[in-house]
Amino acid sequence: MTGPTSGLTSGLTSGLTLRLRRIRRAVLARRRLLAAVCAALAVLATVRANAAPPPPRTSVLTAAHDLAAGVVVRSGDLRRVPFDPRSVPHGVVDAATAVGRTTAAPIRAGEPVTDVRLVTASVLAGYPGLVAVPVRIGDPAAVRLLRVGDHVDLVAADPQGDSAAEIVASDVPVLAIPHAGEDSPGLSNGAPLVLGMPEASVRGVAQASVASYLSVVIVR
Repeated sequence: MTGPTSGLTSGLTSGLTLRLRRIRRAVLARRRLLAAVCAALAVLATVRANAAPPPPRTSVLTAAHDLAAGVVVRSGDLRRVPFDPRSVPHGVVDAATAVGRTTAAPIRAGEPVTDVRLVTASVLAGYPGLVAVPVRIGDPAAVRLLRVGDHVDLVAADPQGDSAAEIVASDVPVLAIPHAGEDSPGLSNGAPLVLGMPEASVRGVAQASVASYLSVVIVR
């Protein structure tokens, strides 16, 4: 079918095709410029992302290396590490609190140092009515068998054998096991131990520590 309508449609199609070709030629002619602009925009976006302020961090005191239970914490054992505030555990302590304290349980390298890892009032909070009492056990090998959290009977024996041995503290928890190599010079032979016991037992245990040979029996 030919006529005015067919001619008009053909003219419109030809004009549109011509315009599309011109646009395509213009894009191709400027493709390098467009590529450069896109690359510049990508670099700008990267720079802006890198320039964004870092997320907030909280400085937390952690163990610089693995710490065994029963060791005295020194400044070289500690290191501050930035933590996400949402990941900071409860009970973290500062260096003034940690240095000089005895570990109540092992602490892994990088682990935050918290109050429950140290022999402090917080540890005793798990043992209401008890106090922490250091004693010296005559047989170091027996102490090496113990772990923090064990319960023992503390037995006092007369080194001369003039009287029968007696239990001076019964079913008391082991709070810490200090290393023998960290003892002060001049102390008698044996191995130190920190036990939790009722305050009423402290005087009898202190007297036994001076006059008797102390040993332990693991009860649980």
